[in-house]
Amino acid sequence: MNVAAPLMEVSQEDRLRADLYNYLGLMLSAPPDQMLLEQTAALTGDDTPLGEAIQGLARVAKVSKPKTVQTEFNALFIGLGRGELLPYASYYLTGFLNEKPLANLRDTMATFGMTRAADVFEPEDNIASLMEMMAGMIIGRFGRVASVEEQKQFFNAHVGTWATHYFTDLQAAKTSVLYASVGAVGGALMDIEREAFRMTAS
Repeated sequence: MNVAAPLMEVSQEDRLRADLYNYLGLMLSAPPDQMLLEQTAALTGDDTPLGEAIQGLARVAKVSKPKTVQTEFNALFIGLGRGELLPYASYYLTGFLNEKPLANLRDTMATFGMTRAADVFEPEDNIASLMEMMAGMIIGRFGRVASVEEQKQFFNAHVGTWATHYFTDLQAAKTSVLYASVGAVGGALMDIEREAFRMTAS
């Protein structure tokens, strides 16, 4: 897919938004390896809530080891039968997997030409995939840059309805260490996005 032209339309601020969404998608889809932990440890922030959350995550990453983080990831998201958390919109919104929120998301994905990768078997409404979808819409990965209104509609329909609750649960999960800090970053980003979209005229 040729996305060179859409990428030229993206502001630096939106690139940074997409980078953070992509980062969260990466961290939430699989446990980080040594390189990603080192990159995370090198992150810096400012005195905003998001900046402070990023600094906290960097501090934890500096003392984290891949094997320990893999154990944490498995306990949180995989477990014996299921992990401590079920990171799916359908579950958070209905109490069950593969419900209407997933069907609604698939309808939206079709309108944007988004498809699940052949080697991915998770339902599309998992938190990691939704973070990657937001990033892709922002930078034009699906063929064109989504307008702010389209981003707002997608966020409000598929992300803002439950992701803040999920990231709060991730921070409070009994097996969360590194991922408690990931949850803090995710929660801060959701707050920023929700407020920014609220101030955007429909």
